[in-house]
Amino acid sequence: MTPTVLALRALGLGDALTGVPALRGLRRAFPAHRLVLAAPEPVGAWLHHRGVVDAVLPTAGLAPLHWEGPAPVAVNLHGHGPQSHRLLQALRPQQLIAFGCPAADHLGPAWRADEHEVLRWCRLVRSAGGDCGPEDLRLSHPAGATRSPDTVVVHPGAASGSRRWPVERWAPVARALLAQGYQVVLTGSRAEAGLCARIAEQAPGARSTAGRLDLAALTACVAGAGVVLCGDTGVAHLATALATPSVLLFGPTPPHRWGPAVDPHLHTVLWPGDPATPAWGDPHAEALDPRLAAVTVAEVLQAVRGLVGGPVRPTAARPG
Repeated sequence: MTPTVLALRALGLGDALTGVPALRGLRRAFPAHRLVLAAPEPVGAWLHHRGVVDAVLPTAGLAPLHWEGPAPVAVNLHGHGPQSHRLLQALRPQQLIAFGCPAADHLGPAWRADEHEVLRWCRLVRSAGGDCGPEDLRLSHPAGATRSPDTVVVHPGAASGSRRWPVERWAPVARALLAQGYQVVLTGSRAEAGLCARIAEQAPGARSTAGRLDLAALTACVAGAGVVLCGDTGVAHLATALATPSVLLFGPTPPHRWGPAVDPHLHTVLWPGDPATPAWGDPHAEALDPRLAAVTVAEVLQAVRGLVGGPVRPTAARPG
């Protein structure tokens, strides 16, 4: 029977994408093994379809893992324990690759709090012999996806209010782009359909796809865009992976921890925070983070202009 590497990363799209280099490193470290990802089914199935992993063990957060078969090599790409360590230790793995955690009685590399998310997991996997780095973030374009320089994807939503730039600012950005002849496509989850509808109402001509794209279709949409505008969300990481130019609005989380790790010339990050200040905001809070609130419409349009090479100016607000 083919031996298995089981990697735990039971998180969302952005987290999954930042873990892709580490997963590719595991393939190099264990070339004769089958690589299985314990993750939420939609994200895991998408990575399986993309060829990043061989199979998916559907997992909801840190619920017990229902593993059948011989003991795997277990890899904790989820956190620094102890809960996630113990979840994998319960499988009695042949080997556990994870950061050191005295509470879980595990020796391993030291966890570093102030480390980029991509580099952190690459460092762990390199300690096990798997060569990998930020360049492994890149994904190939879906078959048939053609980049349209005149299309701008705007993804206004985020999982929490602290990372959600206001509709009252996204709308004038969309209007300015439309006035310059760009096609504006709004993306979001089904729960964000109302948010996108409010922007489309204030920016006639913007087209909302909220709630209508699965991950494969969203990938094709981002791959085909000339520019992506969004906050600190999974779509930001998707733009990085597909080398689609992007303007990214950061708030509670500093970009040196979660921003693009490759192709800096393609991505403009707007963050009024101080990299020398260790204090973060709460990325899960509902109140708008003051750093994100400080980003202006003019700054976003200037950043877009820097990427597309032409003027993009705000237009007047619609009456009412």
